[in-house]
Amino acid sequence: MSIIYLDHAASSWPKPPEVLKAMYDNMEHFAANPGRGSHEMAVKASRTLFEGRKQLAKLFHIKNPNDIAYALNTTMALNLALKGFLHEGDHVICTAVEHNSVRRPLEYLKKTKNINISYIKTDQKGHLAIDDLISEINGNTKLIVCSHSSNLLGSILPVSEIGELCRDRGIKLLVDAAQTAGVLEIDVEKMGIDMLAFPGHKGLLGPQGTGGLYIHPDIDLDPLLHGGTGSQSEAIDQPTVRPDRYEAGTQNTVGIAGLIEGVKYIQKETVESIHKKEWQLTQRMMSGLLEIDGVTVLGPEVGQNKTGIVSFTVGNADSSEIAFILDQSFQIAVRAGYHCTPMAHEMAGTMERGAVRASVGCFTTNEEVDQFVYAIKEIVKYTN
Repeated sequence: MSIIYLDHAASSWPKPPEVLKAMYDNMEHFAANPGRGSHEMAVKASRTLFEGRKQLAKLFHIKNPNDIAYALNTTMALNLALKGFLHEGDHVICTAVEHNSVRRPLEYLKKTKNINISYIKTDQKGHLAIDDLISEINGNTKLIVCSHSSNLLGSILPVSEIGELCRDRGIKLLVDAAQTAGVLEIDVEKMGIDMLAFPGHKGLLGPQGTGGLYIHPDIDLDPLLHGGTGSQSEAIDQPTVRPDRYEAGTQNTVGIAGLIEGVKYIQKETVESIHKKEWQLTQRMMSGLLEIDGVTVLGPEVGQNKTGIVSFTVGNADSSEIAFILDQSFQIAVRAGYHCTPMAHEMAGTMERGAVRASVGCFTTNEEVDQFVYAIKEIVKYTN
């Protein structure tokens, strides 16, 4: 039996064939060090990095590709944004459905820079009330951090509305697009996004070890890493030019070569059509699960907009046990536990035993969803 992969919220799989081919071609023909030489292979490697920025800029409606700094993942991008922007005594607001890649850097900065943090609760379904956020804004609020979509509940947060109120009040907006890049339309200009952290290995269909941070040209971050960039080598400080200022060390050229093809695939299929397909798959999955006695589905109701995430509990069963049975007996890959987002579990009321998370991707089929629902029916029989 072949594997049914329903863990796309962690990493998408499989990748388009073009992604694999581009990575192989890079390793075979021009895997030299980008920006560190003037020979043909190094120049070609450098062009690959710039082509990646161009494709990402086109996808996110970013005017200048050099305002994108590559990172190994969303976590690294968020650390660059948070640690590079916030200073002693600043106030920051974020939601209670944030991933630990936001919460832990903020709590670190609370200890080391005495920043003040306000966590805004959502309702049990993951929906955020704008008025609750507005009520926490004060004269020292410098930044609002917001997940575009909860990685547990699949709820989509009102980023455009938040962006508008940030503009009106002179507050910067950092968006975590870990679950939405390549799946939901993102326009940094229209949505008022000042910094956008995104992964390459999820909805963008690229390999692991890729991602980045868009930084508005008016924002100057303190670099997260210091070291060689191939430019201004005579200076003792980091370069002032972008993107070199934020990209110390050799970049993942082979990964970016693959990411380019993943982004091109999305542009060919269109973000709108990918989201529509994933939404239909989640509706099919939720409807099937809701017919099973003892199964509780978290997040937005059937018919409401959401990303391709369906989290649920099965009676009093431990979520990890359900995931283990799915893997060992049905060859179905899901994620169980707390998903690095404990505050979201507190909102959902699942802190005691966690939840099972099934997440679809653009290559998931109706048949795979139906087999998954059948497997849960069989497991419920077994656990009862």
